[in-house]
Amino acid sequence: MIELSIPGFRTLRLENLVLDFNGTIACDGRLLDGISERVEKLSSLLKIFILTANTYSSVKQAASGMPCEIVVLSDPDEARAKAEFVKTLGEDKTAAIGNGRNDRLMLKEAALGIAVIQTEGAATENVLAADIVCTHIHAALDLLLNPMRLKATLRS
Repeated sequence: MIELSIPGFRTLRLENLVLDFNGTIACDGRLLDGISERVEKLSSLLKIFILTANTYSSVKQAASGMPCEIVVLSDPDEARAKAEFVKTLGEDKTAAIGNGRNDRLMLKEAALGIAVIQTEGAATENVLAADIVCTHIHAALDLLLNPMRLKATLRS
């Protein structure tokens, strides 16, 4: 668990992390360098889920051996399905990271929503729904590994 009181924001008691796959922790269906190591470290603090429509049919191979649960979405309304998944985990104890328009609702529902802007860019609606915007997934994951950075960014 990550617990952190942020003045003017809220007290975070995070137990879960939901990650979008392509565009967030992967590009063109291939896991980005440095993700496995960070997920391994975070797995001692949070239960980690990868949510994906599996566009490239590569998530299971790419995330093989990582301490996370892979959830392949079959609902054509991916944005709603991702938000509902966050709700089933408990939005008040879940952080979410994503880049696409279909991530906007889960970022809004989560206690902590982080948008990333990388090679694929990020949908404007996604950025507006987030609590924090990072220019790389490494920075986003490192915020969770170093929670005082969250406090420095989000406090009033």
